[in-house]
This record gives sequence, structure tokens and C-alpha cells, in this order.
Amino acid sequence: MNGHRVVVTGLGVVTPIGVGLEEFWEGLKAGRNGISRITQFDPSDFRSHMAAEVKNFSPEEWIDEKSVERMDRFVHFGMASSAMAIKDAGLNTFAFNGNRAGVIIGSGIGGAHSIEKGYSMLHEKGPKSLGPFFVSKYLINMAACMVSITYGLRGPLSAPSVACSTGANAIGDAFRIIQRGDADIMLAGGSEASVSPLPFAGFCATRSMSIRNDCVEKASRPFDKNRDGFVMGEGAGIVVLERLKHALSRSAHIYAELVGYGNTADAFHFTAPEPGGDGMVRVMREAFRDAGIDPREAGYINAHGTSTVLNDKIESAAVMKVFGDHGKHLKISSIKSMIGHLLAAAGAVEFVATVMSIYTCKLPPTINYEEPDPECPLDYVTKGVESIDLEVALSNSFGFGGGNACLIVRRYKN
Repeated sequence: MNGHRVVVTGLGVVTPIGVGLEEFWEGLKAGRNGISRITQFDPSDFRSHMAAEVKNFSPEEWIDEKSVERMDRFVHFGMASSAMAIKDAGLNTFAFNGNRAGVIIGSGIGGAHSIEKGYSMLHEKGPKSLGPFFVSKYLINMAACMVSITYGLRGPLSAPSVACSTGANAIGDAFRIIQRGDADIMLAGGSEASVSPLPFAGFCATRSMSIRNDCVEKASRPFDKNRDGFVMGEGAGIVVLERLKHALSRSAHIYAELVGYGNTADAFHFTAPEPGGDGMVRVMREAFRDAGIDPREAGYINAHGTSTVLNDKIESAAVMKVFGDHGKHLKISSIKSMIGHLLAAAGAVEFVATVMSIYTCKLPPTINYEEPDPECPLDYVTKGVESIDLEVALSNSFGFGGGNACLIVRRYKN
């Protein structure tokens, strides 16, 4: 697609292995595991007992105390990540035009903690016990809206909800807005805080989560033959995308260039991926066509890699269909092995990792990979961080309901 070039100038994350870009990236390279037994509630009666929870996070570091009480945990994550991304991009000290700056931050579950607390108050104390900010605590768009309000971002505003591909869709949609000239700056990503009894019980009922409760630190094992399901995580990833000429005009630091976006639907099932991987194949091909890049130029895939039996097998097969013989030379990793599955935030946090891989030429490992699966025959990064000469990389995100998104990043060259 022709239009303005779009670059990445700011990164912010809240994750189970670190709050902030430096701690997150160092944790990935070290193969740090963020998964443990759940602490936010007693999981003893649940089918699965583990999650990747955000630790050592104080929302008061990013939000005034009065506002903290009026927001759900997922909004806290989104606000903190946005503050980090804005500071990283140098926008906190630059007088940008707010009418030309927008926000797209999605969520899948929204304010789960607030909904559960509100439901309990309603039945224990009656309807008058709910405060005036109850509704705004759980609305899926509230992370995006609060960021817009806080920083005076008066351009395009939206909050997609496409399950596990939400974060990637948000970034892709923001990319399109800048590309066609409707904004100079966009904050985009996803935020999720669903380690709460109701959504957790619901995901347990889908039988898609790991039940390796006797060895939780090895529960998330993408592409390993003995994988038995994903591990729920929480957190947020926000990026600053910017029109290249605008970034250059203010001498912004540029991490990488976003060059391609694909978005397709399986149109197949509530939760299961289409067995032939057609949607996954088409979304990668669409992204490469959009970028105007031959797939053989790619050197790395940050895979969706959930650690479920079906997803990992079908994603591997889809990669082989798209890349042919070149697929044997691609490096592939899944950071869900360390941070779990952040649901709507997954695609955004994984995009941050992909950008950092391009920027540093370092590939994070897939931990807990012990026994190869003949149905997942690709070159997975499993023996620690790898250094390669990397020019083009892609980040895959596939969601419940059949939503697929693919983002392609290229090393920035003026």
C-alpha cells in the first residue's frame, strides 16, 4: 500500500517478567520465566493453578492516587505503558499537535476485576452501593480514552477487541491511519488484566489452558511435543508510531520501520483455528504483499506460539506453506514460553519484542523446549538468545473466533 512511511519511535511495556522496556528485554534475553502459582486468588478449585502475573507494579508511579481508584487494573497497565512509550519517544518534552495524534488501545476482557467486585457489591449491599465510576472502570475503551484525555491526543481514537490478535490489530490500524495521512503520531497496543476468577474459570472450561500444576514453571512450552495448553498472562504493550518525516523533523530516535500489515478471518469456529491454516497463510501473504517485500527477505518470526497442541502445529504448517524451502532457514521463537499468553495484549508486547530483535539483532529464546514435535519441524530458537544479521521480521497473532493479524518490521534505513 502506498503512502507515508511509518516508524516506531517509542516503546512501553508492563509484563510478567518486567515493568519497562529495559527490564522486559533483559528478561527475554535471559530466558526469565514469569509463570508461577496464582497469587491474586486461591486457584485450588480451578482446573489450572498457574498464571503469568505482573509483579512489582505500583500504579501510583504513573497515575495520581485519586484516579487510580477510579480505574481498573487493565487501565493501570495501559496508562503506565503509554507513559513509558511517550517518554521513550521524547514526546513528553515536545510540543506536538494533539489534533494530529491519536490512540488505539484494545482489550479483550476489559475490567474483569471491577465487574466481579461490582457484582459482589450489588448482591451483598444492593444497587446503591455501586459508585458513579463503576461503568467507566470496566469499559474496554477506557484505557484508550484515559490516555487520550491525559495527553491531549485529539486525533483518531478507538479500542478494538479481537481476542488474542487485538494488540496487533490496534498497531496495524494505527499504521494505516498514519500511512494514509490522517495523523502524524499514534499510540497503539493492547492491555489485559484478566487473572480474575470469572474469566480464568471460563478459560479453564475451554480446556485450552495447561494443567501442568505440579511443575508450573515449565507449563508454557510452545512447539514442544509434550505441550498441553497455554498459560494465561496479564500486562500491556504500547508503541508510538510516527510518520517518518514528522519523526525526522524533531530528530526522534527510530527503532525500526513498520512496513506491512495483514488482517484475515478464519470464519471457522468459536475457539479452534481452521485446520488447514488458510487464514494464517493468507494473513502472512497479505502482510508481505502490503510491504512489497519477498518473503525470502525475512529472517525471523516472533510466533503466536501459544503452547496449545493445535495452534503450534497449524502455525508451523502455515509458515511452511508461505515460505517454502526458505522456511527451513527462518529463526522462530515464542516469548509466551516466558510471559504466558497476555490475550489482547499479546500481539502488542510481542511486537515490541520483534522491534527490539530488529533493533539489536538479538533473538529471544523459546524456553521449556525439551522434545521436538515432528509436526512442528521448524528452526525454533531454544538454546538461549541468538545473534543474527536481521533485516526483516514478522510478528504473528491469531485469536479466538478466527481473527488473524501479521505485522512486518524492517530495519530502518533513511
